[in-house]
Amino acid sequence: MTRFDSRIDRPEAGRTAPADVEGGLAAVDGRIAAFFAERIGASAGYGDDYQRLWTSARAASDGGKRMRPRFVLSTVAALGGDIDAAAIDTATAFELLHTAFLLHDDVIDGDTVRRGRPNLSGEFAADATAHGVARGPARLWGESASILAGDLLLHAATALVGRLDVRAPVRERLLDVLDHSVVVTAAGELADVGLAVGLTPLSLPEVLGMTERKTAAYSVAGPILAGAVLAGADDALLSVLAEYGRLVGIAFQLGDDLLGVYGDQQRTGKSVVSDLREGKKTTLIAFARSTDEWPQIEARLGREDLGPSDAAELAAALEACGARRFVERLVADQVEQAVEALDSPHVPSLLAAELRALAATCIGRLG
Repeated sequence: MTRFDSRIDRPEAGRTAPADVEGGLAAVDGRIAAFFAERIGASAGYGDDYQRLWTSARAASDGGKRMRPRFVLSTVAALGGDIDAAAIDTATAFELLHTAFLLHDDVIDGDTVRRGRPNLSGEFAADATAHGVARGPARLWGESASILAGDLLLHAATALVGRLDVRAPVRERLLDVLDHSVVVTAAGELADVGLAVGLTPLSLPEVLGMTERKTAAYSVAGPILAGAVLAGADDALLSVLAEYGRLVGIAFQLGDDLLGVYGDQQRTGKSVVSDLREGKKTTLIAFARSTDEWPQIEARLGREDLGPSDAAELAAALEACGARRFVERLVADQVEQAVEALDSPHVPSLLAAELRALAATCIGRLG
């Protein structure tokens, strides 16, 4: 019987300390490739479908910006730490966590396409349909596969951190950071669904709270805190970084909401129709609901037949009612507060400069 090797051999690039963050990110890519190669090979003993599950999970991890690993490694480097095997594995864990959340999010949203191609759920459902399975059971097959793949990657992320060759107190703090990221993100996801189905009143406080929980903890605050823990940061610095990460995480998600309506689709690869067709409850929509233009906006929002021209008209209506300007101001406010949080004697100058530059990237992402 084929057995999974819980140790997972590390590529040689992960055994040394890369000279810079870019070298570290290349090592993360190698680590991810080695992880999936081992899993795909071991899964052969459990049937073709299970092996294809792992192959599709690997495809789901391809093409990402590796934003979260960059936050881990940049923080380690800025604090004078080594980008060693422990840093590479921690960065890899956050990327696996991200892929897991994407897989689960696609099921929750009922999406079968991501980045212009069938996602894992869509791929498995289409294959079942091609084999004569009815639409309903085929969809169940696809969604079940995506949920299981996400569960496996959540487990793998925790296992990577749990096996780090670091002092026990450091490992425990890293596990706490990872655990907090998962717990808070799940709360945000549930809140998002509550807004989508109408169980939670659509209001600015509710939408902003959901935005903070769903994105900030695992996308920004968690990776930065993990990097700081690896570099030996004390509690005072970690407290500042947690607040900074919360604020910048909100800014990033608000920026994504703007990109979903006003972005350059050719440059970002992000549709400017899907959020409006879905009727996604973003801060743009929560603000518009408080304006006199809401009845006209509501009449078009969430229509399954919403096309590009309709979406452009809806985007113009959201701009005319002041929603776009309001959210852009919110982004700027979050960034300003995040930069102010760095004005602390607990934050080394090199790290402060790195994080100020990061915060600035939240502004003007539409151009």
